[in-house]
Amino acid sequence: MAAKNMRLGIISALYEEQQGLVEAMQSPYKLVHGMREYFAGQLWEIDAVCVLSRMGKVAAAMTAMTLVEKFQVTHILFTGVAGAGDKSVNVGDLVVAESLVQHDMDASPLFPRFEVPLTGLTHFSADHQLSLRLVSTAHNFLEDEFVSVISPEDQQTFRLSQPRVHRGLIASGDQFISSRKQLEQVNQALPGLVAVEMEGTAVAQVCYEMGVPFAVLRTISDNANEDAATDFMHFVKSVAAQYAFHIVKRFCLASKEALA
Repeated sequence: MAAKNMRLGIISALYEEQQGLVEAMQSPYKLVHGMREYFAGQLWEIDAVCVLSRMGKVAAAMTAMTLVEKFQVTHILFTGVAGAGDKSVNVGDLVVAESLVQHDMDASPLFPRFEVPLTGLTHFSADHQLSLRLVSTAHNFLEDEFVSVISPEDQQTFRLSQPRVHRGLIASGDQFISSRKQLEQVNQALPGLVAVEMEGTAVAQVCYEMGVPFAVLRTISDNANEDAATDFMHFVKSVAAQYAFHIVKRFCLASKEALA
């Protein structure tokens, strides 16, 4: 029997980032809407809907809105990969968003830089309780399962030595950050940045405006520099997808317990 009071929407940009979740669903059914496939069922006794948004803020916003309006999800979780936003964040680390900002939003001088016009906001805060649950499950995964889930070869290939969990600011934009100069510019404008990606803040804005709690989990796949595209898909398939599957499983089990 599904846990009460939660229908979890799970969004990822790429197929590989959600690998295994649909297969793990109990009694899944598929609905095609707006050129996307939505899979609804139960994940570890939590009602859930999994969907791929595709890359970019517009695609992510449309997907999040559909989850809320058509599928009546009560909570949203975005999982995927990101570039490191700070030198202290390494490939293989996990980032849980505290807040999110669009680094390419600039309607100045009409509005302050980064402010989303007519909202009065530059930053959108993730739900505190969901984020704490994500942090806890991410820590537990790294402590209990990382060594057995990620092959020794992939640990060596990607230099995954003692991955860590970070909480902080994530910046989204319709750009794949792939140069040190780009990253430095974003860093200077947004102190405290821990990750850069292309979808999270769009989902955050939709959730803010619709009153839906959300959380964002990112696996660091690159250092947002000139080497960012090297072995990207290999990392997503072999590392990030494994992280996401096992952490989402733990997250659902913890949510079930919290709702009991």
